[in-house]
Amino acid sequence: MSWHRVRYKKVNLGEVEMFYREIGAEAAPVLLLHGFPTSSHMYRDLILQLADRHRIVAPDLPEFGSTKAPARGAYAYTFGNLYKAVLALVDTLKLERFGLMVFDYGAPVGFRLAAAYPNRISAIITQNGNVYEVGLREANIQPMRDWENPSPANRDALRSFLTVDATRFQYTHGVPEDKLELVSPDAVAHDQAILDRDPEVQLDLFGDYKSNIALYPRWQEYLRATRPPVLAVWGNGDPFFAPAGAHAFRNDVPDAEIHLFDTGHFALETDGPEIAALIRDFLGRKGC
Repeated sequence: MSWHRVRYKKVNLGEVEMFYREIGAEAAPVLLLHGFPTSSHMYRDLILQLADRHRIVAPDLPEFGSTKAPARGAYAYTFGNLYKAVLALVDTLKLERFGLMVFDYGAPVGFRLAAAYPNRISAIITQNGNVYEVGLREANIQPMRDWENPSPANRDALRSFLTVDATRFQYTHGVPEDKLELVSPDAVAHDQAILDRDPEVQLDLFGDYKSNIALYPRWQEYLRATRPPVLAVWGNGDPFFAPAGAHAFRNDVPDAEIHLFDTGHFALETDGPEIAALIRDFLGRKGC
């Protein structure tokens, strides 16, 4: 495997100054989209294992990591706007056709992009990135139900999701005892620092999550109509997205490849080398 170094870049996209990690050759680009409550930091190890074959671009979404966006009130923190920022980055970098890897929040952002520009997507890798209602566990959908009748009380009830105990829970729940030492405390601290910057932005995004569920049928139609190569690598102990969400991809893409790992939400923390090997093999076989 040839040696590549990560470059840390920023690009002005108008309202948003997007930070992204880039590594690898010019050919075979892959766009990696992170989830809540992290940033492109979650891909810090994976990108090194793909760089010999692919150009990897891993941005931080607005208000996550090192990306700079306007303050709440001057900018609407919705999943639609996160998608617009990613689309602007893709266009600026002239990514005409690329593989797409999504996780958690990255799934609704990435599937907005894929459904709008299906010819640009060469393959989809989803690591606990859900687009099916059967994949939603109660811990995930209850807060969304609360927003059907928004009130200050309902909003305040969601603040418990922003505590360090909740962040640590996301990293450790469902992880077997013998794998807990593989979970980086630096990752937990990194993510908590993001949440502590402006909790109100995170609550706004919680409130908008129902817009993603409303688009599930549209994204499933995209999958049925275009049949992109799909690889699902899933932590089966994820407290938010059940393994049923991984298996459901086969309803629309019958030859989707499904791999479950005995771990939690942040499967790359504990099973990164095994997942990287699957991704390398998958993209190689699919000519991506």
